[in-house]
Amino acid sequence: MSFAEILGGTLSPDANVRDQATRALESAESENFAHYVLSLTQELASESGQPSVRSAAGIALKNALTAKDETRQEQHSQRWLQVDEGTRSQVKQGVLVTLGSENRQATMAAAQAIAAITATELPQGQWQDVITTLLQNVSTTSTGLKIASLQTIGFICESINPDILATQSNLILTAVIQGATAEEPSQEVRYAAITALLNSLEFVRQNFENEGERNVIMQTVCEATQSPDSNVQAAAFECLVRIMQLYYDKMRFYMEKALDGRTVIGMKHEDEKIALQAIEFWSTVCDEEIELQIEEETREAGQPAERDNYQFAKTTLPQVLPTLLFLLTKQDDDADEDEWNVSMAAATCLSLLAQTIGNDIVAPVIPFVEQNIRNPDWHHREAAVMAFGSILDGPDPNVLTPLVSQALPVLIEMVKDQVVQVKDSAAWTLGRVCDLPIECIQLDVHLHSMISALVAGLEDSPRIVANCCWAVMNLTEQLGGTDLDTYAMSQYFEGIVTTLMRITEANVNENNSRTSAYEAMATLASTGARDTHAVIAKLGVAILDRLDATIAGIAQAVGIDDRLALAELQSNLLNVLTNVARTLGRQISEISDRIMTSVLQLLNANNGKQAAAAEDAFLLVGALITALESDFTRYLDSFSPFLYNALQNHEEYQLCSISVGLIGDICRSLGQDAAQHCDQFMTILLQNLESNVLHRDVKPGILSCFGDIALAIGGRFETYLEVTFRVLMSACNLSAGTQAVDFDTIDYNNQLRVGIFEAFVGITQGLKSDGKAQLIHSQVQSIIGFMNYVYIDQTRSEDVTKGMIGLLGDLADAFPGGEIRDYLRADWIQALIREGRSSARGTSLRVISRWARDMVKQATA
Repeated sequence: MSFAEILGGTLSPDANVRDQATRALESAESENFAHYVLSLTQELASESGQPSVRSAAGIALKNALTAKDETRQEQHSQRWLQVDEGTRSQVKQGVLVTLGSENRQATMAAAQAIAAITATELPQGQWQDVITTLLQNVSTTSTGLKIASLQTIGFICESINPDILATQSNLILTAVIQGATAEEPSQEVRYAAITALLNSLEFVRQNFENEGERNVIMQTVCEATQSPDSNVQAAAFECLVRIMQLYYDKMRFYMEKALDGRTVIGMKHEDEKIALQAIEFWSTVCDEEIELQIEEETREAGQPAERDNYQFAKTTLPQVLPTLLFLLTKQDDDADEDEWNVSMAAATCLSLLAQTIGNDIVAPVIPFVEQNIRNPDWHHREAAVMAFGSILDGPDPNVLTPLVSQALPVLIEMVKDQVVQVKDSAAWTLGRVCDLPIECIQLDVHLHSMISALVAGLEDSPRIVANCCWAVMNLTEQLGGTDLDTYAMSQYFEGIVTTLMRITEANVNENNSRTSAYEAMATLASTGARDTHAVIAKLGVAILDRLDATIAGIAQAVGIDDRLALAELQSNLLNVLTNVARTLGRQISEISDRIMTSVLQLLNANNGKQAAAAEDAFLLVGALITALESDFTRYLDSFSPFLYNALQNHEEYQLCSISVGLIGDICRSLGQDAAQHCDQFMTILLQNLESNVLHRDVKPGILSCFGDIALAIGGRFETYLEVTFRVLMSACNLSAGTQAVDFDTIDYNNQLRVGIFEAFVGITQGLKSDGKAQLIHSQVQSIIGFMNYVYIDQTRSEDVTKGMIGLLGDLADAFPGGEIRDYLRADWIQALIREGRSSARGTSLRVISRWARDMVKQATA
């Protein structure tokens, strides 16, 4: 079978033919990768080939070079770089030649393949002339080649680090602007150029700093919003959205001159794709100004602002708001409710506008609500409800309270409207009301009628159910608490649960209604006061019955859709049971045998096929461990094989991470009795730390787990001290050597530091409890030195600060006789504790800091 025939087979409507062809491609890829990519290139470049086959060849070539997962991407890159230079040159020449093809499917696939190759080679300093070649193509008279080359430039800019192309940014920008100007006769070329500009905006930052160059870019984009071609217009508005995201601080002049008016006109455009981008522009303005407000609120007194807030949203409110309110009435009668449209975009923008300008949104919106809330045209009624719901997050509660009190009777009535769109928005708005500070609702006046309307809505159409569930969840979260004897929803509790159970009996999940109902049950179970615990216990039994029925049905779920639906249902049921166990505590022992039997059957039947269900099953086991404490021992022998398998399942790293947490739960619950299991625990945990395959996010939790084990078994942890200290010091060195290059790296380093400090806290407390604190004395100098390094790091999180101060207190408590006095007298330690004590009153950081101060005082006296 030729490569063309195999590629054609991957497009066959016959599933068996597709599978056979896919396996043939995978076999060719693994047997001889160099021959595989060269054969794909030849099929892509073949002008006699079928367009669909050529396109399939190009996509297969791209997929052989790229992967979403970072580890697989690195493997793909190395595999490509190991191909001999001659073959790689043939492939690169072949894809470049294909850009000149008259077949658009082939040129698009070639463009993506070129971008995939450059993503690997340019960072290595290879294929340096590719950009030059593409720019020369843009200057040709061939419209097709010009379009394909611009598309390729766009793909490259989208997929590669901006720094790598920084030296060529001027050339790229010149070519792209040339293709995007109003003088370009081909609107297709102009569209390709504007799209390429969109993808290159991030790496032309230096050009944006130059006023003259910035003016040219902005003029080109603004002119493109007036293009006769709707695709060019939409792409130009999308460019403006991205420019506002990246260069807000440069936009004041352009907003005053043209942008505000053009974007408002764009919002009213009859072509929806243009209107949506114009609305998104104002949503982006709001996003940026909300971020600036947060920066202002968190900025220390006397510290100058890094960026100015120009308050574009507030100053243009008289132009933008009437347009948004008008667009709310433009619902599409036949549109799918999940389909993004102009009215939905307008509602989202209005909500962001309310968050941005706060109280100032109320006065101009309320007249629109009052004029339309009783309108016989459902479009206007729904728009009024949506407008009211959209402005509830932003203004002060004292401003909203009288409005909510006035609106609630109408909203409750509208949940019974004859039009499903109105009912849906009314239920959503009630959910928003229930999410407000509870003081905004007069419970004695409105709670009964609100609950009645929500319960009735639970038995309405599926799209109403989801919003009613959300409202119930918001209410019970605000009003409830397992430490309360009773709460305002106690008298309605059983009725709500009964209704939720009834509507989830059917095996359908339209509009996510069943999942929402189970989420509501789980929330009710976690927030119900003590006088609802009997109902919660009955709910647990009923849910367990349903879980058992799903386990019996696993064998009947043959298709992938059936298996996914069953796994989702099992996850919903397990989540409810988890919250039941957490709330009931030791009371759960009445059904704990049944629960563990069901969990073990589920894990056995699942056999690693559905990781999500296994994760939720493990979370349920964690809740049982916490509830039953030492009584959980009787289940450990049966459960431990599944636990150890999960700990060694590095591909499903989230399940592995939950399993690490379970070891901590087991140790905390069993105390000294956990010692008999610790050899196995420590062996697997240490192996996981050394693994190059296991996701890094699991490893900070493993360090914390060492602390849990030490705290549980006390002095008996001495057996593991040497290897644990070695691992922790290695983690300290790794953390100290990590550069704060991006937010992900900073976040991970903070997680790592929290894990380190929690490990040392547990070890210190555990050894001290058995009179063996002296065993950690040899590590104090290194620990204090690492903490000093972390103290001066401006990127440390509050959790890291809390962990450091807690550890300082524990070390001082462990050595009260002055053994580490000299270390604890360091100025930075006093400054750190003062920093913690200055946190908000009542916070755990402040409490820990006060305790640590006292411990350090005693140890340094």
